[in-house]
Amino acid sequence: MSTTTKKELIDRISAQTRLPRGEVKIVVQAVLDSVIEELGRGNRLEFREFGVFELRERAARTAQNPKTMERVRVPARRTVRFKVGRLMQERIESKTARVRAEVPVGT
Repeated sequence: MSTTTKKELIDRISAQTRLPRGEVKIVVQAVLDSVIEELGRGNRLEFREFGVFELRERAARTAQNPKTMERVRVPARRTVRFKVGRLMQERIESKTARVRAEVPVGT
């Protein structure tokens, strides 16, 4: 599995849409900034077929440092949860099925 960077994504969108890379970069960054802003306000973001971003409250808990075995208090905090949408789930599953079919038996 490889990693795609924001730069690579911008380049790909620019090539697909034939829009200047600078303009695509501004739009992509504006979308990402807007997602962060809305989540910061406590709002849920729903992108049909893609997925849903929502905030979750994680309860305070006691954890353990594995090196020292010392108990550490972890405070409550907010975290972002992403729930995969239908279209994305279908794409992921079909890709996974194709990869499994291509892997020789016994590896």
